Amino acid sequence: MEREIRYRVLEQDKIIAVGSGKTLNLASNGVAFAIGNDLPVGAFIELSIAWPALLENRCPLQLIGFGRVLRSAGGVVASTIEQYEFRTLARVVPEGAWSARGDQKLRRWAEAVARG
Repeated sequence: MEREIRYRVLEQDKIIAVGSGKTLNLASNGVAFAIGNDLPVGAFIELSIAWPALLENRCPLQLIGFGRVLRSAGGVVASTIEQYEFRTLARVVPEGAWSARGDQKLRRWAEAVARG
């Protein structure tokens, strides 16, 4: 399933990468996507995937997933999806809104995973 994807990568408590691309393969516990550059293996990642179904046939959805980068080579990344939630999506997303959004949920998730 090819869908638009946006990502943010957290490493050592800092967002080190933000970008977008297209999904290549999506499963319940992971996703492969093309972004044109590589990401650090093992880093925490937050993903936002445009979901193909509408809520009540009128409201766009996005899948927000949290995981880790498993592989990255030649601009193709594979990551886990260890936690996820669905959110409603505005019809028009202002340019730069994804990168400007607070990253506290990603940080809290990464800290919880690190604590075990």
